[in-house]
Amino acid sequence: MIAAPGSLTPRVAVGALALLIFAVPVAAQNGSSFLDASRSAIDYTIASTQPLTTCRTLVGLTGHDYSIISATLMEETADVPEHCRVYGVIQPEIRFGVHLPTGWNERFYMQGNGGYAGNPPDADNTLRTAMRAVSHGFASASTDTGHDGRVEPLGTFAYNNLPKEIDYSFRAVHLTAATAKTIIAAYYGTAEHHSYWDGCSTGGRQGLMSAQRFPNDFDGIVAGAPVQNFTDTQMAYVWNNQALARAPLSEVKVAMVGEAVYAQCDAIDGLHDGLIDDPRQCTFDPKMHLPVCSNSASGDCFTPGEIDTLAAIYDGPVGNGRQLFPGQPLGAEAGGGWTNWIVSDRGQTIGLRFSGTFFKYLAFTPDEPDFDWRTFDFNIDPDRVTIREILDAMDPDLSAFQARGGKMITHFGWADTALNPMMAVNYYEDVQATMGETTAAEFYRLFMVPGMFHCSGGLGTDRFDVMTPLINWVEAAVPPDRILASREEAGATTRTRPLCPYPRVARYSGSGSTDEAANFACVDP
Repeated sequence: MIAAPGSLTPRVAVGALALLIFAVPVAAQNGSSFLDASRSAIDYTIASTQPLTTCRTLVGLTGHDYSIISATLMEETADVPEHCRVYGVIQPEIRFGVHLPTGWNERFYMQGNGGYAGNPPDADNTLRTAMRAVSHGFASASTDTGHDGRVEPLGTFAYNNLPKEIDYSFRAVHLTAATAKTIIAAYYGTAEHHSYWDGCSTGGRQGLMSAQRFPNDFDGIVAGAPVQNFTDTQMAYVWNNQALARAPLSEVKVAMVGEAVYAQCDAIDGLHDGLIDDPRQCTFDPKMHLPVCSNSASGDCFTPGEIDTLAAIYDGPVGNGRQLFPGQPLGAEAGGGWTNWIVSDRGQTIGLRFSGTFFKYLAFTPDEPDFDWRTFDFNIDPDRVTIREILDAMDPDLSAFQARGGKMITHFGWADTALNPMMAVNYYEDVQATMGETTAAEFYRLFMVPGMFHCSGGLGTDRFDVMTPLINWVEAAVPPDRILASREEAGATTRTRPLCPYPRVARYSGSGSTDEAANFACVDP
């Protein structure tokens, strides 16, 4: 029996359709979670709503604001149920995809982007996430944010093009969500019961931007590792690379630093477990704890220049005597955490490529395509940046999102070198200061992940389900007091730990395996 649109029916029999878990790790490529067919703890069944019209009729929705290019009914496969696949364009050139399962659970799911976006809605990685959502009964949507990254890579899309900068910054996500909801209502004859955003990295920034600018777009938001202070993140990349240009660090040298850091700080939380729970508690100082020598060719010590480079990276950008952005936290040096983002033996780092294109095409008005990162002046150039108000998602006043019942979860790896995890900590504390600690915790929670790199990977646990706790919070008023995380190696689970809402941390009970979450409790630091 199919319930009336918008209704929730209680579970009446074993095997009834239950809400399904969305499991991490997060795919850094497209900024969205992997979905997995595990059962939720929510004890009710969502009605399976059927279409009111045929898929092909959706092409008739074309109007002044957007055009439907195609609407195709896709046959059921072994992994994906029958669904209507819709592609379209919002003026001027925001491409989007919407996927509508024939059996709908009355939820809308929208995935975020990674990096400078530009990933087509029909790209393999984007479709993969969309189909996992569809397989769980969600109507799903995505957008390229207004440009094609294959034609306009990195930040080149923004060259002398303010409208595209605005589309990338916030307009495309908002309009795609609104358009997708219109298509959903036309297809099923009813609006979605709940709407969810899920993204990491740029996708995390997009989620925060939605909560800040468009609080009615989503009931629940997963904002993973958000690059919310996009501008100063790019500036920090330049700071690091200027230091590395003065005295380079090899990947081998950084691995040596990692050994020294963990020798100094692994046990600071009471356990020798290969993790630093909170790098702010680490007392490592490269000038004190590393062997120094004058020969740069030596493999077992560090030159004064290399020590200075490390100190600059840990201290962070400074201009006119003031701190401009946090330095890199300790703890990501081991396991290749700095490789590709901060150091590389194979040419430019990702951070340098991202920041180079940012300062050429997005940062200044007018654009400066000949700008050289080597000449960036930290006393002058930060104040010349004009994109902040458009691009950065830093507003701590989330009262409108909170007032309409929105819920948000941010997760961030403490060992992230692509994006500085202190962004999340500082922003969350700003929200607490603005709205009060008790009020903030009622709708927004931050989960820091010891040892995790950017969105996934690293030395600690990096597989965890964020979407189901979010849905439990939105729909069943059950706040997430802990999230179970696991580490997998060679296909086997080797460790589980609880993730705790900041500022709480996981502490060992004193008995049992330190690789089992049941032996840890979330406590105040």
